[in-house]
Amino acid sequence: MKRLRWPRWMPVDPYILLLLATVGLAALLPARGTSADVANGASTAAIAFLFFLYGARLSTREALDGLKHWRLHVTVLACTFVVFPLLGLASRGLVPVLLTDPLHQGLLFCTLVPSTIQSSIAFTSIARGNVPAAICAGSFSSLVGIVATPLLAAALLGGSAGGFSADSLVKIVVQLLVPFVAGQVLRRWIGGFVTRHKKVLGLADRGSILLVVYSAFSAGMAQGVWHQVSPVRLAGLLAVEAVLLAVMLALTWYGAKALRFGRADRIAIQFAGSKKSLASGLPMAGVLFGAHASLAVLPLMLFHQMQLMVCAVIAKRRSHDPEAEDTPDPGTAARPTAGTGASRG
Repeated sequence: MKRLRWPRWMPVDPYILLLLATVGLAALLPARGTSADVANGASTAAIAFLFFLYGARLSTREALDGLKHWRLHVTVLACTFVVFPLLGLASRGLVPVLLTDPLHQGLLFCTLVPSTIQSSIAFTSIARGNVPAAICAGSFSSLVGIVATPLLAAALLGGSAGGFSADSLVKIVVQLLVPFVAGQVLRRWIGGFVTRHKKVLGLADRGSILLVVYSAFSAGMAQGVWHQVSPVRLAGLLAVEAVLLAVMLALTWYGAKALRFGRADRIAIQFAGSKKSLASGLPMAGVLFGAHASLAVLPLMLFHQMQLMVCAVIAKRRSHDPEAEDTPDPGTAARPTAGTGASRG
């Protein structure tokens, strides 16, 4: 029997449909009372396991080798944690014309989270860019974001971030960084197993995110989140995010050219520097915003889907560039065995 495959022409990632279905399930059958406590505990454990897998997949040698390309990584980090937040702050001028205060806070939070890992690697590979650099850039961004995102949220969101405190930072470090380090320590013994079963464990990646989404939106139902967002406001948010993505895609591409990066590096910078990670953002939002996390992550969920659709088209076009025909695919010479199985972020 032929295996069913998702049509390539379909612009919507099937995982996004699962995310939307999970939101619908939370709307119809939200977790309440004891079941909500169980869902919260399970989502916390799932995210810790997710970052444990990140640590087990990332080769320490690849990470250390990646440090040699420091100009590229500094450029990506600057785009992720400086340029993006500045644009998020500038969007304050769109309140209340296009955005409400809560939606702007969610959009600003979206600009503070780290870059993606798997999708940056995948699109860089398709476009025939510098794949090893994309692996390191996404991984470094995730690690820096564990500390940088909550600190930026404290500085820019203030009291709206659910009362951020040192305790919040400790919770994020314990939930994300400690499992990652544990994965790195145990990689020597379990790295081969994780690599061999990356497809099965990839389901655990995505299942973890779905569980967090269900838990967050169940709490949102109790807060009446859907009564706070009208179709007009939702359309306004989508328009603002489309402009934000377009600006970052143009800035990362032409800015990297102005900094004299080669074509392969520019591709890695564009795809790693223009994205935001759903996998990292969701657990952080749960800690920072508490019961209000569902509305806070709505802009991030929409931006995540938009970036996948747009970057898929760009990557396909880049693969047909005349320059690409004369340049060996950087991913074939150094195809990673670790890191590529990470969540789409």
